[in-house]
Amino acid sequence: MHLNRRHFLAASAAALVLPGRRVWAASTLTMGTVRVDSLSDGHLELPLDFTFAGLPEAEIAALLDRHGLAADGLTPPCNLTLLRDGTNTVLFDLGAGPDFMPTAGKLAEALEALDLTPGDVTHVLITHGHPDHLWGLLDEFDEPVFADAEYMIGQAEFNYWMDPATVESIGEDRASFAIGASRRLEVVADSIRKLADGEEALPGITARLTPGHTPGHLAYEIATPEGTLMVVGDAIGNHHVAFDRPDWPAPSDQDPALAAATRVALLERLADGAMPFIGYHLPQGGLGRVERTETGYRFAGDI
Repeated sequence: MHLNRRHFLAASAAALVLPGRRVWAASTLTMGTVRVDSLSDGHLELPLDFTFAGLPEAEIAALLDRHGLAADGLTPPCNLTLLRDGTNTVLFDLGAGPDFMPTAGKLAEALEALDLTPGDVTHVLITHGHPDHLWGLLDEFDEPVFADAEYMIGQAEFNYWMDPATVESIGEDRASFAIGASRRLEVVADSIRKLADGEEALPGITARLTPGHTPGHLAYEIATPEGTLMVVGDAIGNHHVAFDRPDWPAPSDQDPALAAATRVALLERLADGAMPFIGYHLPQGGLGRVERTETGYRFAGDI
């Protein structure tokens, strides 16, 4: 297993100094004939309440200090995963596209930095239907960006976002999530493959139901001759409170109690197996391992 961390420029060396241009880190993990790249779709800008509302204020203050987090808001990265095995080019999630946040939706630049185009992607595996993971499905003409790819999503996740009742039950602050998800999934509804828990999406890639953040959230377990890697999506949503206190309910999860139970079980499994994984909103490209501490866990970004 070989890991290397490289820096890609948005266009050229001038991007280092010109305002408005981006430089981002991409992590590459090679496991035998399988190459996995973590690609930046940009980042989100979130108020603290999105992650910490309802949690003990004293412990939140200590956590912010311990992890060097700003008190005026969070800027979590968005890490998409790209797998190439010599036959398939598999993208996990689609990014935010242009309609969610101006700081996200940068996937096209990330692919270009790898000399790839959307036409090179053979399969798209979706973890869940939140905007920063799904809204990059369509281009400005409401056509699929990855027009030649086969799309896959969890059966339960697809059913949830396509249910007309979801827009009423999800809450007013997330109604746009439901409207946006159903509009995009409708375009590929007849062809998208719906996965069950434990189903093999592609040879060596197995869907794992990890519910709570959304009802049908999937992680994907990638088996190679040199070991196993897991793409966890938002089942582990950050590198601080999710590791320090995984049992705490998080307001960013749609079912906080179920998501906490899922998170505790997933962290335990990843730690026990020393399994590398990629988290969508974790630092350093999201690629690392789980290590136990005296009181909980920590995200270890070095493999």
